[in-house]
Amino acid sequence: MRAFIVDAFTDRPFAGNPAGVCLLEGPADAAWMQRVAAEFNLPETAFVHPIAENTYGLRWFTPTVEVDLCGHATLATAHVLHATQGIRPGAALCFDTLSGVLTARRHSQGAFALDFPADPPTAGPAPEGLAKALGTEPRWTGSARHDLLVELPEAAAVRALAPDIAALAEFSGRAVIVTARAADGADHDFVSRVFAPAAGIPEDPVTGAAHCVLAPHWAGRLGRTELTGVQLSSRGGRVGVELHGDRVTLLGRAVTVFDGELAL
Repeated sequence: MRAFIVDAFTDRPFAGNPAGVCLLEGPADAAWMQRVAAEFNLPETAFVHPIAENTYGLRWFTPTVEVDLCGHATLATAHVLHATQGIRPGAALCFDTLSGVLTARRHSQGAFALDFPADPPTAGPAPEGLAKALGTEPRWTGSARHDLLVELPEAAAVRALAPDIAALAEFSGRAVIVTARAADGADHDFVSRVFAPAAGIPEDPVTGAAHCVLAPHWAGRLGRTELTGVQLSSRGGRVGVELHGDRVTLLGRAVTVFDGELAL
């Protein structure tokens, strides 16, 4: 079986978010896919198989659990399929997933556009103990479908975070997203960091699914529907977002760093 490691939401290797991509001939056993994902030990590993022309089944696994939405591994998968299947630029790739049908298109300049469901957060009080776990007081908190969104007063506070990772696992089913408006003069609009210890990921390098939450939040704050986010992990990454009603277009690039075969 051919397998890849791809750095997503970056234009250079060893940055962005690494994802495994396994090309299957058909559906596979979930327990086996989970063991492969644990062996890869990357934030997510994608398993993709053909259904029809330009249509594929797609599932994503962290080292410990299956997830129902993953942006960077979808970008990585689209990148791999374009490299191996001769798909023409501009053609829509359709993915049948646990989050419904998702599409990806490669622009002529090399970037990919992913069509994902928006997940706007609803404001609510900060859970008890959250400020202590983060080591700072939130300006605003809200809940999305699976995630807790925390806004801080400034970008520097997001960068400086050193949270209690084990404690953060108590506050969300999937992830705690911490964000702030970009500093004045920056070439982007907002920053974020994403902590998902409950899913086996202490800190995710660059998170497409989190930008489905961040896009409607910052569109409302800034009064614009086309924005750019920078995730301030140690690897770093950049995600363009366009809000279209209840859908979000995620824009990014990817780089292959490994191409080989699983000896199974």
